[in-house]
Amino acid sequence: MTDARSKVLPKLLIVEDDAGLQAQLKWAYEDFDVLIAGDRQSALTLLRSEMPDVVTLDLGLPPDPDGVSEGFAVLDEIMALKPDTKVIVASGHNARESALQAIARGAYDFYQKPVDIDALGLIVRRALQLHRLEEENRRLAAKVEKDEKVLGRMITGAPEMIRVARTIERVANTNVSVMLLGASGTGKELLARGLHDASDRAKGEFVAINCAAIPENLLESELFGHEKGAFTGAVKTTPGKIEQAGGGTLFLDEVGDIPLQLQVKLLRFLQERVVERVGSRESIPVDTRIVCATHQDLETMITDGRFREDLYYRLAEIVVKIPSLAERPGDATLLGKAFLNRYAKEMNPRVRGFASDALAAIDSWGWPGNVRELENRVKRAVIMADEKLVSAADLDLNEPDEEVINALNLKSAREQADRKVIRHALARSEGNISSTAKMLGISRPTLYDLLKQYDLQA
Repeated sequence: MTDARSKVLPKLLIVEDDAGLQAQLKWAYEDFDVLIAGDRQSALTLLRSEMPDVVTLDLGLPPDPDGVSEGFAVLDEIMALKPDTKVIVASGHNARESALQAIARGAYDFYQKPVDIDALGLIVRRALQLHRLEEENRRLAAKVEKDEKVLGRMITGAPEMIRVARTIERVANTNVSVMLLGASGTGKELLARGLHDASDRAKGEFVAINCAAIPENLLESELFGHEKGAFTGAVKTTPGKIEQAGGGTLFLDEVGDIPLQLQVKLLRFLQERVVERVGSRESIPVDTRIVCATHQDLETMITDGRFREDLYYRLAEIVVKIPSLAERPGDATLLGKAFLNRYAKEMNPRVRGFASDALAAIDSWGWPGNVRELENRVKRAVIMADEKLVSAADLDLNEPDEEVINALNLKSAREQADRKVIRHALARSEGNISSTAKMLGISRPTLYDLLKQYDLQA
């Protein structure tokens, strides 16, 4: 019966050379499957065979019981073999210095000897809770990827972006033209790809073209193609992007930069669904769906005569406004963690996560460059980081923007502040209610009431 029960219990590895303390700790953790090791070799053997969730590690191990070298050697090997393990380090030697070094090497937490069994028990159970949460997040992330869910590329916990995703899901299988409006770096192309993947055109090509990045004299050829000899350098007949996207989706990024004379030709395609290559009078029928995006104010451009009103209404049958990253509380943290995991795996595997000052800086920064700025900062920080935890200095975010309160209504300002702080806390704790409540300094029932009051989801 004991063996059957132990299979479902979380595994705790105690690395401690004091036999008396071994017995005390084993007795204190009846709700764990407790494993005991007294030296480096036995600890690593148990780590490989049992894969414990949590490890308590005394730094003073033989053959260096009065120092910390052997304990840190064990910690380094645990982090190399199973980096998701939550290691809680204990030492009575130069406690502060040892603690800082242990955390920098990847330990979850530190406690100073002599051991307080109850205090250590709280740390162990918090570590187990975090380990389970991370494991569940990995499982869910893998499931999303495996199932190829709609807009599965997009990472968000913000109601504002979830509403955007729901709108895109609803229009995906229609033939309406969709215009995405948002600042540079908000993820317009990612959403356009999500729309394509969710549509019945998903087996066709998704072709993207940045209208602002191509010289005006070449843009017509890029879009509509050209015949051999149509102009100097046209050595062969080349289909344009519209034809290449036949049966699929054409994404026109920065559509506001299309010159007026070319807007006329694009309008004709949208009305008649045929293209004429440069240098040809042959009309070629093409079944292509148009999705476009811009950060410009097209209505003002229409008033100024720089954008055709009839083209606008053809392109903007459905308009989707994308909020900036600053308008999506909590998303910067979620996206930052995702970028860190991706680039650490590719470029600097010793990086394990963000330091607390980095998380605070990410939360408070205004992100004028939106998601693109966040990705670039995290990528650079991962490459340049000397420690296992990326700091605010690594992100070059030492002086985050100060909070500016514009609301004049006190009740409204308080509600906005409550919503923002709760979303940030949910993102920092990855949706764990208990951790969020502790972070906010309130009870779980109070947090549930606030979530209901502000229509927020954990």
